[in-house]
Amino acid sequence: MKVLLLSRYGRAGASSRMRSYQYLPFLRQCGIDVTPAALLGNDYLADLYEGRRKRLLQILSAYCRRVWQLLQSSRFDLLWIEYELLPWLPAWAEGLLATLRVPYVVDYDDAVFHRYELHYSKVIRAALGDKIDVVMRQATLVTVGNEYLADRARRAGAARVENMPTVVDLNRYGAAAETPNPVYTIGWIGSPITARYVQAVRPALTETCRDGNGRLVLVGSGQVALDGVQTYVRPWSEETEVADIQRFDVGIMPLPDEPWERGKCGYKLIQYMACGRPAVASPVGANAQIVEPGVNGFLATTTADWIRALGALRDSALRERMGRAGRAKVEREYCLQITAPRLAALLQSVRRETA
Repeated sequence: MKVLLLSRYGRAGASSRMRSYQYLPFLRQCGIDVTPAALLGNDYLADLYEGRRKRLLQILSAYCRRVWQLLQSSRFDLLWIEYELLPWLPAWAEGLLATLRVPYVVDYDDAVFHRYELHYSKVIRAALGDKIDVVMRQATLVTVGNEYLADRARRAGAARVENMPTVVDLNRYGAAAETPNPVYTIGWIGSPITARYVQAVRPALTETCRDGNGRLVLVGSGQVALDGVQTYVRPWSEETEVADIQRFDVGIMPLPDEPWERGKCGYKLIQYMACGRPAVASPVGANAQIVEPGVNGFLATTTADWIRALGALRDSALRERMGRAGRAKVEREYCLQITAPRLAALLQSVRRETA
C-alpha cells in the first residue's frame, strides 16, 4: 500500500511530527509505504517562531511544490492530508480529488475551521468560512484528536470520523524517578506561539514562587517576561525534550476557555504524565478528559484554584502517587504502542473500501 503524506510541516512542526511522522516506522512494518511531502519547511517555522516576516516567494514556492505533489497522486493508493491542501485558498483542490474519486484521509488536532469562520475580515469569513467543513465532508475518513473536533466533523457531514488522540512513544518517554530539585520546579513545554498562555496564571505563579520558594522552567517558549517569578528558559529540541520534562516537579497547561483552545488536544499533559509528573491544567477541551482531579493532577480555573493545586503538589509523596497514575493512563490510552496498530488498520480499511 502506497500513501502520500501531505503534511503541513516536516518533523520540526509539533503537529506534523506527532500526528503523522512518528507513525511512519510502524506503518512501514505493516506494509504501508508512506512518502512524506511537507508544504512548509523548517526555515518557515524558524521565521514564524522568531517573529520574522514571511517571505512571499517562499510561500509561493511551497504552494507550487504542493501542486506538483498532487500531480503525482495517481501513483499512490491513498492521500493522507494534514488539515487542508492549500491554506487560505478555497477547497478547490480537495473538490477536484473528490470529483476524480481520489480517496483521502484528513487529520485535525486543532480547530483550524475557527481560523477562517471567526476571522476579523468579512471577506475571509465569506470566502473560506465553510472551507474546512467542505474538506471534511469530501474526505473518505476524518481523524481527529478530541471530541470537540469530532463533533465538528460530524456536523460538517463527514462520512466517517475516528478519534485518534495525540500520543507519545513509550520507547522515548520514560517515567524517571523524581530527582530532588534545589527548589520546587513548575514546568511548561511548548512553542513561542503558545507561550502567551502562561501569562494567564502569572498571579498564581508569583504567589507560589514568592521569596524563592519556587521557580518556573519554560521549554521552547522563547523569551518570556513574568514579573515576580524566577524563570528559566530552555531551547526545545526533539533530543532533549524528555530529559527537560523529567526535571520538572509538576507540569502546567493553562488555557482560556475560547473556541480555538477548545480544540486543543492536551499533548503537553500527556508528555508530563508519560514522564511520571503530575499536571495542573485549565478544564478546557481535551484537558478535562486527560486530567483526573486528585488522581493524576488537578484542574484549575481561578487564580485561587491554581494556587491551591500548585501548593498541594509541593508534597513529594503526592507527586509520586499522581505521577504513577498519570503514567498508567498514558500506557492505557495515550501511547504510540496503542494507537499505531489502530491507525494502520484504519488506513488499510480505507484502501479496501475504495479499491
